[in-house]
Amino acid sequence: MPELPEVETTRRGLAPHLEGRRVHGVILRRPDLRWPIPDEIGALLPGQAIEGVRRRAKYLLLDTAIGSALLHLGMSGSLRVLPGDTPVRAHDHVDISLDNGRLLRFNDPRRFGSLLWQPAGETHELLAGLGPEPLEEAFNGDYLFQRSRGRKAPVKTFLMDQGIVVGVGNIYAAESLFMAGINPLREAGKISRERYQRLADAVKQILAYAITRGGTTLRDFINPDGAPGYFEQELLVYGREGEPCRQCGRLLRHATIGQRASVWCSHCQR
Repeated sequence: MPELPEVETTRRGLAPHLEGRRVHGVILRRPDLRWPIPDEIGALLPGQAIEGVRRRAKYLLLDTAIGSALLHLGMSGSLRVLPGDTPVRAHDHVDISLDNGRLLRFNDPRRFGSLLWQPAGETHELLAGLGPEPLEEAFNGDYLFQRSRGRKAPVKTFLMDQGIVVGVGNIYAAESLFMAGINPLREAGKISRERYQRLADAVKQILAYAITRGGTTLRDFINPDGAPGYFEQELLVYGREGEPCRQCGRLLRHATIGQRASVWCSHCQR
């Protein structure tokens, strides 16, 4: 599933083409994706100007004066800005046409993505209760230390809890814990404030860098311009079980933590 850098890369790619444009019409080629597409998308979105393209966690929001279209790419979804006469391919489920003759097309072979509606002034239930964004100042070592007190869950599970911080999925949690030198199996409540500051710094550094590099190349993910991401070739632990650690040379270990595959170095991560 695309993680935060992939979604942020998509947002940055789409924003210049969508912001300030007015929605001309909406074509829904099926009534549902992961969930039913609400009637408001077809009834209210046409005629509205897109005031902004935002990201919250792994969701994209197309903001208008009366509400926001809420998009999630799921496991295989992609968004493209295309000429209005571009032929329809398999799995092109949604077109949002614009006043300049172009359109935003949502393609999703597996249909695990979603297109929902958030009225102006409200917060959709999927966004309620989310933790801070990892690149914001509110996410820091003090915050992680306070939220972790009394927690017996592994720190990797804690870090991937969307109620703690949004958008840190399996890949970036593994890489951040490696950079911070923290064993992913350590109990979250037994890690010091100082080590949590190193972890928060690592999350920020790795996510920011991954965004500049286009994210990770997941099997089904393609960037808005059609190019794959470039961060995967630089991963230090994720997906490298049984290979030598690039820091110390020892073989990387592997386990399942919170139903997710996890790789770490038992020498470099304590």
